[in-house]
Amino acid sequence: MRYPDIEPHANGRIDVGDGQMLSWEACGNPDGRPAVVLHGGPGSGRGTRSRRYFDPAAYRIIRFDQRGCGASTPSVADFETDLSTNTTWHLLGDLETLRVHLGIDRWLVFGASWGSTLALLYAEQFPLHVRALVLVGVTTTRQSEIDWLYRGLAPMLPAQWEAFRQGVPAAAREGDLVAAYRELLNSPDPAIRAAAARDWHAWDTASSSALPSGPSAPADPRMVLARARIVTHYFHYRAWLEDGVILANAGRLSGIPGVMIQGSLDLQAPLVTAWELSNVWTDGELVIVPNSGHSTEDTGMTDAIVAATDRFARLPDAGR
Repeated sequence: MRYPDIEPHANGRIDVGDGQMLSWEACGNPDGRPAVVLHGGPGSGRGTRSRRYFDPAAYRIIRFDQRGCGASTPSVADFETDLSTNTTWHLLGDLETLRVHLGIDRWLVFGASWGSTLALLYAEQFPLHVRALVLVGVTTTRQSEIDWLYRGLAPMLPAQWEAFRQGVPAAAREGDLVAAYRELLNSPDPAIRAAAARDWHAWDTASSSALPSGPSAPADPRMVLARARIVTHYFHYRAWLEDGVILANAGRLSGIPGVMIQGSLDLQAPLVTAWELSNVWTDGELVIVPNSGHSTEDTGMTDAIVAATDRFARLPDAGR
């Protein structure tokens, strides 16, 4: 069960360069163990639910919106916003800038979906600053994972897949749909951009939950547009990562304790990725939640997340 809802005790904006201002907040105990939350997407924004995954008496909970989304500026929902300085490596640099700005030496790093990719990369690059990892719906953004989302998953959701294909020109429907949607989302015509964002979002949400109703769609069309532009930008460039590099460098995680929480019915991030990671990250425990999908709101997912954060709140400061 989640902890009660809380409000931030501190918030602010930080200049990370390239004309980018990140919006951040701190919740819980100002003197508690630091924990940073890396949201999914890329481009989904921090929302509010993740505040409740941590004991507010034990943790200083740091949350922020990654470049271009949420309350960070400039927003990628605006057509004129340049995406050239919005890359995986920029996000990792932003995370370090935020850590230093807040005077934190080591923190628990929590990442869900795309956030788990970012968390793993950060831990491999900056292991001395990571006390523990809690990962949900594990992804590493390999080409095979992108191909699964935008082609391999089609037989599981045929009606939704056909609607997704119909959103691009006929000549592009058998090709790279990420590239096709990226082109539409960068059209100078705002109506074309808005329609493409809605179609992209509909396909994405169709596979996010194992519950019959699935999660509700965001009400804010600007959030939908910003997220779609950012996701297609990142996946078009394969997140600027050498394919398979996270698993190849998993030895760098040695000494960092962690938990991988995976729904057994997760369609967006099939279990195989977390299983492969668990075989090379000896300090990481794989927790499989039955009858749950990719959504953190699915049955049993929240309980597993809270159990993991509670564990690291109670344990001595183990690890590096």
